[in-house]
Amino acid sequence: MTALSADAPAPLTLDTSRDIARHFASDIEAERTRLLYLGSRVPTLFMLLNGLACACLLWGPDNGWLLIGWLVWLVLLAVLRLVQVSAFNAAPPSSQASTHWRRRFLLGAGASGLTLAFGAVLLVPSDVFYQQALVYGLIATAILSASVAYAVSRAAFLAFALPCLLPTLTYLLFSGDPLLRGWGLLGCILLVALMVVAWQVHRLVQRSLLQRFQNQALIANLESAKQQAEGLNHELAREVEQRRRAERELRQAHGELELRVAERTLELDEATHALGKSQARLALALEASELGLWDWDLQSDEVHHSHLHELFGLPPEAVQVMLRDLKPRLHPDDLPALRRALVEHMQGQSDGYQIEYRVRHADGHWVWIEDRGRAVERDGRGRVRRMLGTRRDISARKQHEEQQRLAAMVFEAASEGIVILDADYRLLAINQAFSALSGYSREEVLGQRAIRLVSQPETQRQYQSIRLELEQHGSWQGELMETRKNGELYPQWLQLNVVRDARGGVSHVVGFFADLSSRRAAEERLRYLSHYDELTGLANRSLFRERLHDAGQRARQRGGSIALLHIDLDRFKLLNDSLGHDVADELLRQMSRRLTQALPEADTLARLSGDEFAVLLDAYGSLSALARTASRLLDTLRLPVIVGGQELVVSASLGISLLPDNAREIASLISQANMAMQHAKHLGGNTFQFFTDNLQACTLERLQLETQLRKAIDEGQLEVFYQPKLCMTEDRLSAAEALVRWRHPERGLVAPGEFIGLAEETGLIAAIGEFVLRRACQQARSWQLQGLADIRVSVNLSVHQLRQGNLVSLVRRVLEETDLAAQWLELELTESQLLDNVENVISTFQQLRGLGVKLAIDDFGTGYSSLSYLKRFPVDYVKIDQSFIRDLAAGGEDAAITRAIIVMAHSLGLKVVAEGVETQAQMDFLKEQRCDELQGYLISRPIEAEAFAALLREQARLA
Repeated sequence: MTALSADAPAPLTLDTSRDIARHFASDIEAERTRLLYLGSRVPTLFMLLNGLACACLLWGPDNGWLLIGWLVWLVLLAVLRLVQVSAFNAAPPSSQASTHWRRRFLLGAGASGLTLAFGAVLLVPSDVFYQQALVYGLIATAILSASVAYAVSRAAFLAFALPCLLPTLTYLLFSGDPLLRGWGLLGCILLVALMVVAWQVHRLVQRSLLQRFQNQALIANLESAKQQAEGLNHELAREVEQRRRAERELRQAHGELELRVAERTLELDEATHALGKSQARLALALEASELGLWDWDLQSDEVHHSHLHELFGLPPEAVQVMLRDLKPRLHPDDLPALRRALVEHMQGQSDGYQIEYRVRHADGHWVWIEDRGRAVERDGRGRVRRMLGTRRDISARKQHEEQQRLAAMVFEAASEGIVILDADYRLLAINQAFSALSGYSREEVLGQRAIRLVSQPETQRQYQSIRLELEQHGSWQGELMETRKNGELYPQWLQLNVVRDARGGVSHVVGFFADLSSRRAAEERLRYLSHYDELTGLANRSLFRERLHDAGQRARQRGGSIALLHIDLDRFKLLNDSLGHDVADELLRQMSRRLTQALPEADTLARLSGDEFAVLLDAYGSLSALARTASRLLDTLRLPVIVGGQELVVSASLGISLLPDNAREIASLISQANMAMQHAKHLGGNTFQFFTDNLQACTLERLQLETQLRKAIDEGQLEVFYQPKLCMTEDRLSAAEALVRWRHPERGLVAPGEFIGLAEETGLIAAIGEFVLRRACQQARSWQLQGLADIRVSVNLSVHQLRQGNLVSLVRRVLEETDLAAQWLELELTESQLLDNVENVISTFQQLRGLGVKLAIDDFGTGYSSLSYLKRFPVDYVKIDQSFIRDLAAGGEDAAITRAIIVMAHSLGLKVVAEGVETQAQMDFLKEQRCDELQGYLISRPIEAEAFAALLREQARLA
């Protein structure tokens, strides 16, 4: 150990701190630079915040431009320094040690100091004490923050402090104002204090860095010396142990060799004599046992087989090398187990090698092989050189075992109870299902006679007849009433089969039985569900049609009449989406109970689907009595209801159809009641309507119009007109509102009021809205490419487009396809639609604003949204509804409202658009109130794209 310690490298010894500093000079400077960058981010941000605060304090008309210039330089300098810090942090450690990073930092520190000195000298007024105190205080805090952070390096401290304080102190000390000289003296004190603090911080950092680098060097030398000493000691111990072991093995081998020579000489004579007999007996034994003998030489990997063709269907010459010829034919799933068994035996962990695996036969199928062997020859190190063993085909046994395993699995996993009896009807085996169904465990029933488990008298009387049936026909099946162990009665389906032996006698009886209780309950449940609604307990659509058909038959035979009331809850889908399915289901249950209580005279109450109910009145008296019944029913349904802890008021729409007054057939009666209900819903809900011929005509007309509108969308009959918007400040056309028009092939232009409402009801408004959006963007881009003008096109949104959830992706895709910049697209949403899911609308508007799209509130003033909502919506424009512009007068209420809307919108940073401007007086008033844009017939009616392009050309010509 002494020698090893002497060879170890000597630890690093430096006599003085000056020698240590000289030795680690480059490392210390690199670490000091890293500390400077690490601590400079906060002082830089602090300097920027103090500079902004100083700018707010010093702002005035006299020094505005100088203060703006100083503030811009301060922000630019702070950004540059922060970028420099980020670049340093991203640089690799080897690059951070470069001197250019230090020089850049010193340059930034000097620039920061000069910037603060400039602000203190030139920007602070000399005659306002409170501004001087605040500004000098803010600058002093910035100087203190930076000085403490830069004190790790003298150069960095001086590069910042001297440019910052010397010009300022010189200016203050030599000023003629006593107050400024007082500030100068205070600055001198600050400079002295900062230098003392910087010297102390620098000294502490220097000492810490020297101590750290010295400790690192000492630890590295100690670790190296320790590793070398341990390595030499281990090598020496290993050599000594190897020599001792070699001597022992040599002496032991010499003695064993002499003994073996003597024994081998004697054994050789005996073995030669017995070898001939053994070979003959072995050949006969192998032939009789169908075993294949194998002999494997592990040094050459050669293997010799017998019965190779019988086992694998291969000729002997096909398998001569183990790894090359036999290993590829092994099943890949069995290869790990085979390898593990071989390795364990070769390592001496087992007396013999035995494994079962699969080998691919020559004709392609897998053969199960039982392989046994033993190592018969090892080398001097104990490694196996030769193995002998046998193989035999066990495929038939494996197949039989698999069949038994599957049979046992099926027996235990069967859902029916299975029992095996002997010829005397004693129980030999039962499965788990038997115990689950009967309640008896294996220990309780095995060995017992079957008759002892039968407790019902009727079943006991049938016992003898069942045995007789089995003896005669070999099987019996039927339904019995049995008792479980706990005394519970249950219906049982039993099937018994006789198993006979080779002589035809009865050897076993196998029984299968099942519990019919669940099946009976399911049948009853199915019968109930086929006629009644599971949620409300009312009749379902199927039972309702049966009873309606029966009522119609009775009415025809007796000459009477029936009334069908079709009820649909108003806004139920909104309640379902807002409150959840559980609350909606409870609401439906309570509504169904109210229907039952309100109409005890009804022949049938049924729930047709969702929130639709039907009432069948077999005798209703007169129409007035039927109207009173309908009115009373609606009042009952509209009463407040508590659901899910919330009080809800739900109204309904009700349609009434009569047989035979309105219809002769049942199908027509149902259809007419539905038409009447839909008409009541179109009227706003919470009312009832009788079916009339005029109602049917209107319904057919709406259906035809819907069909024609769908065809118009598919065949391109829709067009887009553009109504110009006049910019008041520039007195030119700045925008256009895109309005859809339907050019019917027979009726000509169809007014939007005739089909927009229908489109919203049928969901076609989404396709129309996408068409207008795409066409408007294409047209705006076309005008730009023609060099006419950059026109902002505004497109109206519908609440259906917001509810679909893909509006943002649609707008992004259309803008990309048309190559139109997002700033030239404006989307309008009416004020009343903003309150439909406020949070969702705000989120969608924020995403659209993120794309750069302009947003506007249409028909402002007609809704009931509050100013708090208006502040939350990220919109750019507010459009005053034309109802306020139409009756505009200088002293009227509409003028006051319009003036208030303009002032309010401007105070929120929004622009105002007035629509419906038709007279010069309206225009003059709006111009006087500084309205931003005008739209109306005074400017232009909605016109086609070509006519709008002509207006743009005329405007360009006059400009």
